[in-house]
Amino acid sequence: METRQHRYERYRKTLAGEPLPVALVDLDAVDANVDAVLSLVRESHGKTLRIGTKSVRSVDLVRHILNRGGPSFRGLMAYAPAEARYLAAQGFDDILVAYPTAQPADARLIAEANREGKRVSIAVEEPIHLDVLEAAAAPYGVRIPVVVDIDVSLRRLGGRVHLGVRRSPLHEARGVADFAERVASSRHLEFAGLLGYEAHIAGTPDQTPLGPLPPGAKRALKKIACAAVTTLRGEIIAEFERRRLPIPLFNGGGTGSVASSLADPSLTEITVGSGFLGSHLFDHYDDLRPEPAAFFALQVTRRPAPGFVTCQGGGLVASGAAGPDRLPIPYLPEGLSLLDLEGAGEVQTPLAVPPHVKLAPGDPVFFRHAKAGELATFFRDYLLVRGDRVESRALTYRGAGECFH
Repeated sequence: METRQHRYERYRKTLAGEPLPVALVDLDAVDANVDAVLSLVRESHGKTLRIGTKSVRSVDLVRHILNRGGPSFRGLMAYAPAEARYLAAQGFDDILVAYPTAQPADARLIAEANREGKRVSIAVEEPIHLDVLEAAAAPYGVRIPVVVDIDVSLRRLGGRVHLGVRRSPLHEARGVADFAERVASSRHLEFAGLLGYEAHIAGTPDQTPLGPLPPGAKRALKKIACAAVTTLRGEIIAEFERRRLPIPLFNGGGTGSVASSLADPSLTEITVGSGFLGSHLFDHYDDLRPEPAAFFALQVTRRPAPGFVTCQGGGLVASGAAGPDRLPIPYLPEGLSLLDLEGAGEVQTPLAVPPHVKLAPGDPVFFRHAKAGELATFFRDYLLVRGDRVESRALTYRGAGECFH
């Protein structure tokens, strides 16, 4: 197994002559992560995978992952209608937009893609979503496939206790089935299935010391939440069967909950994104620990005092509730740490350096972002590295001139 020191020397040699900052993706690590996910899927009795494209944000990288995974992949999960339209124009098919829209312009993009022969579906959960999509589909003479989004958050005490993200207003079997029947009665919409993403489970690491709860309490809470999600999905399946409503697909899961989702008999497919690039938020899960595969390199520009260096730039902070887990972490060489009073800054990032690490101005330091896809928003391309050479360059969405919100 490659040591961190050996990996640092390998990347340093690979980037010799490259102007910094730069982002790189280790294809050997990506392939290992794809294979690790596939090994779990093979035990899931027929479930398929979707790539969560917001965690990749590079057409070339998406293609690489699809080619590596082969028939185990069903399609893509996009996060915006404009992104889905762009991906369809790049030749991809079976794209599920996981977030609803109430904007006519967004709905027209979905209708256009379906008119051109691509299958692009979108999540819905309120009547206004249906009205906007219906109005967009009619002039194009198409039926837009829609997937009903379900809130599977953990609720207790009549809703006074809520653990999970605020998503759909649909969270009971009867209401979900009623809404699906409304979709099925639409002239220009097709009921394409269900989406029940357990974000509160996928987003809770098992082992990290950060946060208000110790690891043991987190595991216990996740066990309770997993049981509740499985029960709710089962109740929804039973209600649909009672009404003789077929469910073409039932999507769930994420990198942080892939194992429990694969074990849920209600689901037909799982979405994975960050697990292919191994951002640092996923270092502390029990079931799947991706190999770090995506990095950005900064140059050392200053040595302000013994035991410290300062890198140029570095303020690539992740979205979500503000906290230390949203900061990038220095990864190579091993042993570096951010300073509490400065963190990762827009123009400079100072680091504490242990005695055994020697860094001079011009040397690279390799960081890992907290979230896989958000790294791509800061760089125009990824250097795709295999071994000690740059195999190719992959444009990010930004490098392709695209920006999706």
